[in-house]
Amino acid sequence: MQQQNSDRGTLPVVFKEESSIPDNYKITEIHQREYLLNGELVPWNGPVTNIYSPVCIPTANGFEKKLLGSIPNTTPKESLEALDAAVAAYDNGLGEWPTMSVEGRIKCMQKFVYLMIQQRELVIKLLMWEIGKTLADATKEFDRTVDYINFTIDALKDLDRESSHFQQAEGTIAQIRRAPLGVVLSMGPFNYPLNEIFTTLIPALIMGNTILFKLPKYGVLCHYPLLNAFKEAFPKGTVNTLYGKGSEIISPIMESGKVNVLAFIGSSKVANGLKKLHPKVNRLRAILSLDAKNAAIVTKHADIDVAVNECILGALSFNGQRCTALKLIFVQREVAAVFTEKLAAAVSAMKPGLPWEAGVRITPLPEDNKPAYLKACIDDAVSKGAKVMNVNGGFQEGSFVFPAVVYPVNDQMRLYHEEQFGPVVPIVPFDSIDEPVAYQVNASHGMQVSIFSEDAKEVASLIDPFVNLVSRVNINCQAQRSPDVFPFTGRKDSAEGTLSVFDALRSFSIRSLVAAKLTESNKSLLNTIVRDHDSNFLSTDYIF
Repeated sequence: MQQQNSDRGTLPVVFKEESSIPDNYKITEIHQREYLLNGELVPWNGPVTNIYSPVCIPTANGFEKKLLGSIPNTTPKESLEALDAAVAAYDNGLGEWPTMSVEGRIKCMQKFVYLMIQQRELVIKLLMWEIGKTLADATKEFDRTVDYINFTIDALKDLDRESSHFQQAEGTIAQIRRAPLGVVLSMGPFNYPLNEIFTTLIPALIMGNTILFKLPKYGVLCHYPLLNAFKEAFPKGTVNTLYGKGSEIISPIMESGKVNVLAFIGSSKVANGLKKLHPKVNRLRAILSLDAKNAAIVTKHADIDVAVNECILGALSFNGQRCTALKLIFVQREVAAVFTEKLAAAVSAMKPGLPWEAGVRITPLPEDNKPAYLKACIDDAVSKGAKVMNVNGGFQEGSFVFPAVVYPVNDQMRLYHEEQFGPVVPIVPFDSIDEPVAYQVNASHGMQVSIFSEDAKEVASLIDPFVNLVSRVNINCQAQRSPDVFPFTGRKDSAEGTLSVFDALRSFSIRSLVAAKLTESNKSLLNTIVRDHDSNFLSTDYIF
């Protein structure tokens, strides 16, 4: 195998004149001058932050990112006003939203979904322009999010049906239901700015909590079309949005001690810092999805073609910018040469371009510092004996980086340890199967692993150690989050709490019960309350 150069070679031109963009994908600048506070879209006349697309436009001065619009750059004052609105709406559990019946909350959520769907075309377009997500992936993210909300509604119906009866034990009668926790601070990542955030926000909301919604740094404008849907569908103060620099506006919120749940998807370093700011740590529940350096293990008994195809999907879907991406590939030395050669050829054939172009799989990157970071990681590996194996691997132009297959990688290189979160595929040759197991044992993360082998005994021997090292073991397929009904979590520094359609409802609530001694007078009392529908908690109604 020979090192390939990173010149443009046969790569097509990615960035084109703005006039060449098809009319149906052109976008009008959106200058947002309002934010959602206490049930109103409040005007903003203060400083703003410009939002630029990863899509660059060729100019006389070189490539320049296209301006998409701007958003409010709010201050700690506005963030604390939002906190006060959420606290007041919850009202120690006495507010309209937390005391509303499950059926009532479901109707509000159904109204939100209806209003959300009206904005489908614009949100998809903004996902393409803001974070470089392909048309197919942006469409899938929106539609999957709608499906997730509907699945959550169905799951809540099932949960409520299970709780719609009284239980008797040891002379006591009780009804056990799930109750909200309080104010939830929801913060999500740029790579799935709609779907990932909604996988915490939606279950937290539908369980009766009130929400502080911190918009991501990238992928922020795609939420603007949905603000009115939140306003119209839910009682005032139930959902409040936060804009601005996280380190400035989130710190005073956490320091107040008024946040009951931190729902955060991002780095463990940031999550740890936020938790330490809270003065009442025993009151704070944390639902976290954090760092991951998911490994693939390709043994000599693998179907190499299957492994190559799945590793490409796992490593390079949305340019490798997924927490579930395969970020390190261990390949048994006997098949390392053929695997790397096939993988490099397949990666070289991937079509780069702009998000709306047909068949495009590699698109520009939204993070300003990402191309330089990836180059530094590749250069570090090359300086220590690795090579870039694919044609055009690591080629950079503006915000665009073509994927690089790097081989052989070892534990002295940054790519072995750091989560690159971008289009670089490190391959580590190994002799003994104990080597990738030892890697996972010593790793600070523990989200997923993918095992590629057709030997049943070998697969079985790897399943048993890895189920105690990571939260999901994938056999002959890429690492991934879906289906959303499956639990999604991680060990070590990768997660806290569990998310899925079902688990999330439980994560954002607590079991609460009403109990009484089983006497005739108490039975009559409870029957009267249920019959007259005097309580939203005590109820035997069956939601269809």
